[in-house]
Amino acid sequence: MAAMIDRRRFLLQAGGAVAAAFGGWQRALAAVAPPLVADRLRPDPDGVLDLPEGFDYTVLSRAGTLMDDGLLVPGGCDGMAAFPGEGGRVVLVRNHELDARSGPVFGTAFGAGDARLANVDRARLYDAGGEGPSYGGTTTLVLAPGARQVEAQFLSLGGTLRNCAGGPTPWGSWLSCEESLQSADTRHTRDHGWVFEVPSSHRGLVDARPLAALGRFNHEAAAVDPATGIVYLTEDRPDGLFYRFVPHERGRLAAGGRLQALAIAERASADTRGWQAQTAICEPGCALRVRWIDLDGVDAPGDDLRLRGHAGGAALFARGEGLWWGSDACWFACTSGGAAQAGQIFRFRPDARGGSLTLFVESTDPARFANADNLTVAPWGDLIVCEDTNRACRLLGVRPDGSLYALARNPYNDSELAGACFAPDGRTLFVNVQWAGLTLAIRGPFESL
Repeated sequence: MAAMIDRRRFLLQAGGAVAAAFGGWQRALAAVAPPLVADRLRPDPDGVLDLPEGFDYTVLSRAGTLMDDGLLVPGGCDGMAAFPGEGGRVVLVRNHELDARSGPVFGTAFGAGDARLANVDRARLYDAGGEGPSYGGTTTLVLAPGARQVEAQFLSLGGTLRNCAGGPTPWGSWLSCEESLQSADTRHTRDHGWVFEVPSSHRGLVDARPLAALGRFNHEAAAVDPATGIVYLTEDRPDGLFYRFVPHERGRLAAGGRLQALAIAERASADTRGWQAQTAICEPGCALRVRWIDLDGVDAPGDDLRLRGHAGGAALFARGEGLWWGSDACWFACTSGGAAQAGQIFRFRPDARGGSLTLFVESTDPARFANADNLTVAPWGDLIVCEDTNRACRLLGVRPDGSLYALARNPYNDSELAGACFAPDGRTLFVNVQWAGLTLAIRGPFESL
């Protein structure tokens, strides 16, 4: 691991050089869909995940198995983040994208017929339901030092819907986002579409309290600028916006703040989706100045927040999904962006004037790169991107020079890979095989990638 540690140390020490390296993506990616390097992945004899030579995985958690709280590991494993725990332990907080239809198919924490619901304090669930509880939420895994063995796992957020992605905060919590606009009805006792905060240090089920000031919309992911505490948010809609939440108090999101939407400074109500070449507002590598528009009525009972924001000048994005903070910027994926609708990745870098938005990757060939979803920034600076496609889904790395490499592949079922994130020491990569209900820990010579 010495080479990887050296690369990480270089990135931490080289400040301006790092910015220059990432700025080089503008030149390297001027040609869209850079070639994928030779596929070095080895077929997995156990039929779980193909990896390069020298890499291996450990199955940490499997849907349907018993947890320490008497509940079952739910299926639909999605977004996830890793936090430092006591005594060298690692804490994983993991989303579950489940609702009334998918929960019984892929498995809920409460088991068949909700038989285990009696093990839960229903008052802690956001929506205990009229005909049954909402099945989404989060589980927390406490891993022994070395991050290959589970010491404890338990339900940490319950009664929510379709918890797709989210993001870690610098103060040690996970923001879990509902990708749902379900309104109260005979089954659901409360409206959904919120962000919830789950402290990684909490043991057991948290009180599920929506952070209403972060808006009600089809949430996907969140990322926090550690310097300011500003939260950036993506929206998984074909005509979604890119949001930021400016808190009144850094680190206390429940204290309220302002929700805003990104607009292109010189082009009101711009369309970044580029679905037709003649409508594209920029080529890969071009940086655009941005401004921010204040939003009102953010509880949006009519699901019109994005519509009002766009009418007021905010830019459109094509299914904003994965979002991660790294190298002084937000990196976010738009799953159906670009002329081929095969995906885009943007970089937003804040500054005193509002910030700049750069299109870094736009795939023109789904065989090379398709439908970027969850993503993370590796300790050595590459992006690690989860594909969500109807072919064998992969983890792809994107280097600062624009070249791509395959890090993992799932040809064994139709499940996407999700929740990619690194342990705090950078030596272990965690990922979920979503609908198979597996959480894996990957180790290997990352310095060789």
